[in-house]
Amino acid sequence: MNAKHRKLIYRVLPYTILTLLGICFLLPLLWVFVASIDPNAMQSLKLPNQITGSNYVDVITNRVNQRAYVIGLIMSVGQAILVVILALLAAYPLSRYQMKYKKSFMLTILFMTSLPITAVMVPVYQLFLSLKLYDNIFGVILFYVASSMPYGIWMLKNFMDSVPNDLEEAAWVDGASVFVGIRKVVAPLMVPGICTVAIFTFSGSWGNFFVPYILLQTPENFPASLKLYQFFGQYGMVEYGKLAAFSVLYAVPSVVMYILSQQFMSKGFGLQGGTKG
Repeated sequence: MNAKHRKLIYRVLPYTILTLLGICFLLPLLWVFVASIDPNAMQSLKLPNQITGSNYVDVITNRVNQRAYVIGLIMSVGQAILVVILALLAAYPLSRYQMKYKKSFMLTILFMTSLPITAVMVPVYQLFLSLKLYDNIFGVILFYVASSMPYGIWMLKNFMDSVPNDLEEAAWVDGASVFVGIRKVVAPLMVPGICTVAIFTFSGSWGNFFVPYILLQTPENFPASLKLYQFFGQYGMVEYGKLAAFSVLYAVPSVVMYILSQQFMSKGFGLQGGTKG
């Protein structure tokens, strides 16, 4: 094999492998879209004999599905709002004040962002039982907030480092308090960071199956992520058309969040200020 042929293989082979991998990921998504409009959807991917929207109508008009969807939104939106507020208040002294162990604290926060949730679920389960928070929607929101706080503090601290102190000091001269300065001076200049944290925390809890599966027991409290799982157990035969339609609707918030995050994502991963003294 001459050098020209080897060069051609090295150039074509990576794209061939990537194309095959792309097809492997595309086929399940294609099945979801096709099955959602097929009245006789099956496990295998096939062209529907007729196209219908009845699967979507049945899913949307079902009260149980509506409740699960709303509960999922309440959990995710509630978590995002609480994380942004609490992380903003926690990031302020880390950014503005000189503290003896600030660098060690920031590195500890960075380490906490890498802890897998599965490693802490057993003690959390026992704690929730002790605090009477088991099978409680608000309790799940609290856990989401606690698990997302290290990420939120780290990210917002970095964004806050880029806000000049002079603007805040000018507000103090005009009689503004620290909280007024945060609300009217610092926060408006940190909109990209706030949106980045809110979007990623929302997406993380919206797509989380494991935590509500462990911490919730009553079917009436299940969010949309657990409702997907129930499609495989509540019928003798799985209704694949409705399952696919619900999957498409379930993916809508994540797709919307992904689109919104594009303008903030490049700014959201600047970690150069994380260990600033």
